[in-house]
Amino acid sequence: MRSEKLSLSGVCGAIIDTGVFDLVEQARDGRPRAVARLISLVEDDSPHLRSVAAALSPLTGRARVLGLTGPPGVGKSTSTSMLVSAFRARGLRVGVLAIDPSSPFSGGALLGDRIRMHSHTVDPGVYIRSMATRGALGGLATATPQAVRVLDAAGFDVVLIETVGVGQSEVDIVALADTTVVLLAPGMGDGIQAAKAGILEVADVFVVNKADRDGADATVRDLKHAMSLGRRELGPSWRQPIVRTVASAGEGVEELVDALDAHRDWLVSHGELEVRRVRRAEREIEAIAVTALRARLGSVHGGEALSRLAKQVAAGETDPYAAADQLTETL
Repeated sequence: MRSEKLSLSGVCGAIIDTGVFDLVEQARDGRPRAVARLISLVEDDSPHLRSVAAALSPLTGRARVLGLTGPPGVGKSTSTSMLVSAFRARGLRVGVLAIDPSSPFSGGALLGDRIRMHSHTVDPGVYIRSMATRGALGGLATATPQAVRVLDAAGFDVVLIETVGVGQSEVDIVALADTTVVLLAPGMGDGIQAAKAGILEVADVFVVNKADRDGADATVRDLKHAMSLGRRELGPSWRQPIVRTVASAGEGVEELVDALDAHRDWLVSHGELEVRRVRRAEREIEAIAVTALRARLGSVHGGEALSRLAKQVAAGETDPYAAADQLTETL
């Protein structure tokens, strides 16, 4: 367990609420209820959110963040459970964020990924949290980046993020994870067609799961062909490996962990790990700033300015770009 102690002054003199301070200390002592409470504060956009961020910030940047993504039914939850077992065998604490889609009709989410990870629920070294997308696109929930910070600050060595079942454009995970694993499986139609247009490009490691099924060789062959046509340039010494697994039986886990370790070493040796984490911070800052601007647009003053400019655009008195510039200056 990490030994750093928090200061109530936080970062850059920000005042941290004592209740939040206590929650963070409890989370770092391995208390799952404190971790759950902190993530709930993040998800609910609590008034204490700024205190939470100030308390967490000096304690982050140590966890290894791995993302697992791919079409529905390829075995993401089972593969995540397999990786949890492998990392726990190394004595590492593991946090899991399993993202479930919210219904566009009821707004609810099943949050059932933990059912497939039941063997880890009583392990004090594992924390599993299901999160609903709440309408967010891209395969993640809006609060996922801050939830990662909570788990990182709470002392988890590895954070696994399992995205919703993705199609061709839900690739937000690449901006959040140090290493992105794309899973495919044979017997699900044209796997390359299902995963093209962005998914193939974000992978650092490919996994063909359910490799004991007929068609696994064809899936690997098609994947190699697709990679040869449009290989993402990752540097002189890294090519995305293709690992075969049968996650339900734990087969291929050693090869997968070796591939993840190799990519981690490549990131560090090429300075790419820092680049990716700076990029992650940029996305977080941008998202927070855009949310704040939207809130100001929804205020009385912002709403009045927007309505006035909209009338001018509709009347042909100005163009939308000029109106947007004026609105930005007003805010």
